[in-house]
Amino acid sequence: QVQLVESGGGLVQAGGSLRLSCAASGRTFSAYNMGWFRQAPAKERELVARINWNGDSTYYANSVKGRFTISRHNAKNTVYLQMNSLQAEDTAVYYCAASDRPAKYDYWGQGTQVTVSS
Repeated sequence: QVQLVESGGGLVQAGGSLRLSCAASGRTFSAYNMGWFRQAPAKERELVARINWNGDSTYYANSVKGRFTISRHNAKNTVYLQMNSLQAEDTAVYYCAASDRPAKYDYWGQGTQVTVSS
């Protein structure tokens, strides 16, 4: 198993930036593909970005493409989400998750709140 802890959330003005971090412990971090999800009030959880085990393949939701960047540092057991040009619609709780099966995220962090004021 792997344990995940997110950090880096907060309150930012529209147009600003934040970098989220997700620190992993437990089983070998590089064994997992990683994803960042978000859930806004009264909305379903959505996949924001994902990255494969060695970082050479990424995916972004259309709503964040060109503004967000996912990356990972396997030696530090950490995955990041750099968020630029933030908009009010990006306000949500952001979760990182780990997957060792195709399209199945079995391990989740506790979430970090991102609030963008307009």
